[in-house]
Amino acid sequence: MFAVVRTGGKQYRVAAGDKIAVEKLAGEAGDKITLGDVLLAGKDGEVADAAKITVSAEIIAQAKSEKVVVFKKRRRHNYRRKNGHRQQMTLLRIVSVG
Repeated sequence: MFAVVRTGGKQYRVAAGDKIAVEKLAGEAGDKITLGDVLLAGKDGEVADAAKITVSAEIIAQAKSEKVVVFKKRRRHNYRRKNGHRQQMTLLRIVSVG
């Protein structure tokens, strides 16, 4: 069985046993959480009622994503700014869908 869940402004298709990286969620490694905003659920090509489906997950780790370099430049004005950013993220293991 699979489900499409929304967390952190993004949507993820998940099934039991999947590992996903989402925007930072509160909790420590090993904590169990429930992803409540289920948009769609299904099994073998059949669509199920998403209101009755719950998705439970376990936090694997709190981490940072890859670095994004922000470089601003204006030609012929000696203006250069270099900045970096690493977004906080949470690694999840989907325990069950259903």
